[in-house]
Amino acid sequence: MAGPIYPWRDDNTYSLLIDGVAFMPRMLQCMAAAQQAIDLELYLVSSGETSAEVIRVLVAAAERGVAVRCLLDGFGSAQLNSKEREQLQEAGVQLRFYNPLRWLGGHGNFHRDHRKLLLVDKQHAFVGGAGLTDDFYQPQQLQSHWHEVMLEVQGPVVDDWQDLFERQWRISGRRLRWQPPRLKRVRVPAPPLAGEPVGHGRVSYTDASEHREIMQALLAAIGRSEQRLWLATPYFLPSWPVRRALKRAARRGVDVRLLLCGSITDNPAVRYAGQRFYRGLLKAGVRIFEYQPRFLHLKMVLADDWVSIGSCNFDHWNMHWNLEANQQALDVSLTTAVTASFNQDFAQSQEWTYAEWLQLPLWHRAKISLWAQLNRLVMLWFNIRR
Repeated sequence: MAGPIYPWRDDNTYSLLIDGVAFMPRMLQCMAAAQQAIDLELYLVSSGETSAEVIRVLVAAAERGVAVRCLLDGFGSAQLNSKEREQLQEAGVQLRFYNPLRWLGGHGNFHRDHRKLLLVDKQHAFVGGAGLTDDFYQPQQLQSHWHEVMLEVQGPVVDDWQDLFERQWRISGRRLRWQPPRLKRVRVPAPPLAGEPVGHGRVSYTDASEHREIMQALLAAIGRSEQRLWLATPYFLPSWPVRRALKRAARRGVDVRLLLCGSITDNPAVRYAGQRFYRGLLKAGVRIFEYQPRFLHLKMVLADDWVSIGSCNFDHWNMHWNLEANQQALDVSLTTAVTASFNQDFAQSQEWTYAEWLQLPLWHRAKISLWAQLNRLVMLWFNIRR
């Protein structure tokens, strides 16, 4: 059965938390103060200093009577050791794993819950791209290995985040049978245009039934952008409609910029496969920046004043296989914070030029060609639309 399309809601507040040193202490503080409920939905979880700290807070909350539920992806949480799983369950934490790997699971084993969501007392929502690993945060370090953001949300839109979690929690209690997405178009609510852009927000997501909703919202935002379209993603394998929309925006005078990962990445093959698109984009006027200091893992879009932050990389693999969720917002203070974050990252990035692309050495072109061809074969094998 198709899930709901969430509307725009007013009177929300946002706080952009940049890197683990900002968002993890705040999330721990919020969980430590919980009185009624903590709900956690995560993809990447592994044992380490960060998981130990979070588990300590969750166990303490459960022992004082807080209802604690953890929905973890069956593959992404494979490195969470059995001792910590038992520790959570013995304290009364309800622990479920989404789509555990099965020997005869076939293509269904690729279907993952890639969302990152923390809900506390149905009053606070934290959404973004962070997992529960030491790459995102280590208590004794001043800087994380991975560059990431989380967004703290308060207000009426938290009810929709809670509803999304409840739906997935119920589904995860049953044995799943993955089916290919039905690519059904839905009517995405247009953002409010009247009045000052303050406190507006909506939940955008993908699952097997509303597969294209989050992508439709992005394409609509690109299409109506007039001044700027800035997009950050670590895995740049965009579909043809996204590439076309970016080129069209640049040609009509929009400041289109892509913030992508540089040589520091957890997946060099994807980086090289995505670089095959640089030539056409650069020629159309799109500016491309590769972030240099660390691995850029954030997923964030700024289209004029419209903001989207969450788990979605907007690549064809995510769109085909994963559950994703983003917070969309129109809020002047959040727009200011996101703009400042982008500008700081652009300043620490290497910008590509069309002339540099034409002068790429043969060994670099060979890597791009190799990984691009393998990517095409994977898409063909799994019948993934470009």
